[in-house]
Amino acid sequence: MKNILIIGAGLSTYNLVEYLKEQASLRDWKIVIADKSIETAKLRANSHPNVKATSLDVSDDSKRKELISAADVVVSMLPAHMHTIVAEDCILEKKHMVTASYISKEMKDLNSAAINAGSIILNEIGLDPGIDHLSAKKVLDKIKIEGGKMLIFESFTGGLLAPQSDTNPWNYKFTWNPRNVVLAGSGAAVKFKQEGLYKYIPYHQLFRRTEPIYIDGYGSFEGYANRDSLGYRDVYGLEDIPTIFRGTLRKPGFCRSWDVFVKLGMTDDSYCLENSENMSHRDFTNTFLAYNPNDSVELKLMHYLNIPQDSDLIAKLDWLGMFSSKKVGIKNASPAQILQHILEQKWSLEPDDKDMIVMYHKFGYEINGQKKMLESSMVTEGKSQQDTAMARTVGLPVAIAVKQIMIGNIKTPGVQIPISQEIYEPMLEELEEFGIRFIEKEIEYKGY
Repeated sequence: MKNILIIGAGLSTYNLVEYLKEQASLRDWKIVIADKSIETAKLRANSHPNVKATSLDVSDDSKRKELISAADVVVSMLPAHMHTIVAEDCILEKKHMVTASYISKEMKDLNSAAINAGSIILNEIGLDPGIDHLSAKKVLDKIKIEGGKMLIFESFTGGLLAPQSDTNPWNYKFTWNPRNVVLAGSGAAVKFKQEGLYKYIPYHQLFRRTEPIYIDGYGSFEGYANRDSLGYRDVYGLEDIPTIFRGTLRKPGFCRSWDVFVKLGMTDDSYCLENSENMSHRDFTNTFLAYNPNDSVELKLMHYLNIPQDSDLIAKLDWLGMFSSKKVGIKNASPAQILQHILEQKWSLEPDDKDMIVMYHKFGYEINGQKKMLESSMVTEGKSQQDTAMARTVGLPVAIAVKQIMIGNIKTPGVQIPISQEIYEPMLEELEEFGIRFIEKEIEYKGY
């Protein structure tokens, strides 16, 4: 009998666990769900006969190693910085491991040990990173086999509202970690390559430089640059490509509006505001504006940022409650923490809200002296508060990868990401069964 250990039972694990429960029933597998909260683990197990719930403090070396030694495949859904300690145990015990997180330097350093142990340590197999790897590498490999030379690779992903739930003036709600949204683009250089030139965007300009994207059936979007697109050249074998760009998708107008928060300094997480618990939302906004007893906060904001009188920005900020007399109520809070707190009051999903994941790739290449361009896009909508599009596109790839390892279809040991045909081919095929499918079409080559 084969055994699966899942460490961490948060919101993103719903689809992961449900898929593996079904597989466990079909294949007589056993699953152990371990979480710091036994109640959370039991909730995910839901009294399934093949599933056992247990509590685990990851710092408890003895219990952690005991659970890992009894498993064939370990799924780590812990915070990213905790994956390495789990991987070390897996390698020591000659077990396999799967995680959705970005591969770290510390994880890469375990590659030789993993190969020697025969352990598959598969990282970056969620949504982004994950499905983006699978879908992009399939097309890139096909172009390479046909003799094409890559000129352009662009890739965008966005967690958004499904059309029926897109009812607020920002066209946005939190579908994943709010903190990551508030801090997006800060703290690291944004760099990419366009037409052979290296490009960099400072944080204060990031949301002013966007790219328009159109997807059939879903309309227009805008994309802003992710931190480091250049790292994907080596990953995808695109060392000499003239243009490579990765970004995040939002609905048109979002970035221009979000830029207000950046320009004011509200996304800064490096210091705390004095007396933050007694501030009103209006006080918080006024904190970043010049003193003028004769002008309203709204008017000072318009003057400071040169917002035209006919702009909809003030109305959008007012809808969020940025000028409200409501108290913040958080002690020793950074500007970013206060902003997140305010946004969560309007941007949290309602029970009937549905989310949507949009992924878009653009491939420009030359073959037989002719330049061609291909678009590949995927859109999937959430079904419920538990079965969200985000949870499905993160959890299902992890679950399918576990199955593929358990049945012996993924065999190559070592620390890796899902860019080999051995991994992407069967996984993309099965993801289609869940409505996660890419539509490809040739378009006119227009360069970048």
